[in-house]
Amino acid sequence: MLLSTLQELRVHSEPATVSFAGTVDAPSDHDLMIAVRAGEIGQLGELFERHHQRLYGFFVRLTNQPSVSEDLVQTVFYRILKYRHTYRDEGKFTAWAYHLARKVAADHYRKHAHAPAATDPADLHHHADLAPDSAARAAAADDLAFLRTALARLPLAQREVLVLSRLQSLEHKEIARLLDCSVGAVKVRVHRALQELRTVYFRLRQGKSP
Repeated sequence: MLLSTLQELRVHSEPATVSFAGTVDAPSDHDLMIAVRAGEIGQLGELFERHHQRLYGFFVRLTNQPSVSEDLVQTVFYRILKYRHTYRDEGKFTAWAYHLARKVAADHYRKHAHAPAATDPADLHHHADLAPDSAARAAAADDLAFLRTALARLPLAQREVLVLSRLQSLEHKEIARLLDCSVGAVKVRVHRALQELRTVYFRLRQGKSP
C-alpha cells in the first residue's frame, strides 16, 4: 500500500511534461545549454520552460515549502547562467542541473538550519463532505497527507534519495553519479530509506509519534 501511495504522490507532485521527441528540429537540452555557454543567453528561457516544474517538484518534496521551492528553482537557473562556462560536452544537462539543485538545497539548509515543515497528523481528518464517495476520496487524501508528513520527517539524505528515485524517476546510475557512489550503494540507500519511510508512515497512521 505504501508504494502505491508513493506512486500517487509522484503523480500529484509532478506536472505533465512536454515531449519534444516528435517536434521537428527541436534542439536537445544539451544543444540549448551549449548555446547558452557560447553566449546565447536567451536559450536559457527554453531550458527553464522544460525543467523548472520538475526542479520545483524536487525542492517542494525536500522542503515541504512551496514558496521557498520557487525561490530555489530561480537560484538553480541563476547558477546555471553564472556557471555556464563549466558545462561540459558530454550531453548530460539534466544530471548537471540536479547537481546544482542539490548544492542549492544544501546551501538552503545550512543557511536556515531547520527541518522542513511537516503537516500535523492531527489536522488530517477535517473533511466537510462525508458522503460515501467523498469518504473514499478523503481516505486517499489522508494517505497522501500522511505520506507527505512521513517523507518530511526523514533525515535529509534519505528524503533526497527517495525524491530522486521514486518521485523524480532518476535511474540508479544517474543518482550514483550525483551522490558520487556506486549503483549498489544507491540501491541500499533507497531500500533503507523506504524502510524508514514505511516505519514513520505507519506510526503516523496509528496516531503515534515517529
